[in-house]
Amino acid sequence: YLSRAMGLPLALLKYDETSKVWEKVSEGVTNEDGRVGNLLAPSNYLAPGRYRMYFDTATYLHACKKQHPNFYAEVPFYPEVNIEFVITPDKSTEHYHIPLLLSPYGYSTYRGS
Repeated sequence: YLSRAMGLPLALLKYDETSKVWEKVSEGVTNEDGRVGNLLAPSNYLAPGRYRMYFDTATYLHACKKQHPNFYAEVPFYPEVNIEFVITPDKSTEHYHIPLLLSPYGYSTYRGS
């Protein structure tokens, strides 16, 4: 019953080692293919550092519940998902795809290509 067309809000954050604060790099909403095509400009690469992908799963799961009221809980079990990762200097020009596989009571992720 998961629908990629619902749109999952997300944000990309970078940890500032000096201020010890997470700073927003970009944000978006997934499209009908479950991707955010313009999270970064095509020529932009992630600078080396620590990053977090924040997924607003509560908004997405509430929208899913409207279409499938008997399948989804009133209160999402996972209201948000944060995935932290590190970009090393030798990997800073690579392409990164970080999928989130989500169900009402579980999720999984991996580094895609």
